[in-house]
Amino acid sequence: MRYLHTMVRVRDIDDSLNFYCDILGFSEIRRKESDQGRFTLIFLAAPEDKDTATNTQAPMLELTYNWPAED
Repeated sequence: MRYLHTMVRVRDIDDSLNFYCDILGFSEIRRKESDQGRFTLIFLAAPEDKDTATNTQAPMLELTYNWPAED
């Protein structure tokens, strides 16, 4: 598989990780949470891209989760 970077906005982290990791076989490479920006970024890589993604941070699939609004 050959791609540079793709972002997908998700509504549920657990359901999304189940789909991308458990069903499609992607692996989580890293995660970034921003309290100030109120979002979580989860970076995934396909099995054959895992080493390259870990070393060069590309190619990866980015799952973006925006936290719910505060009441």
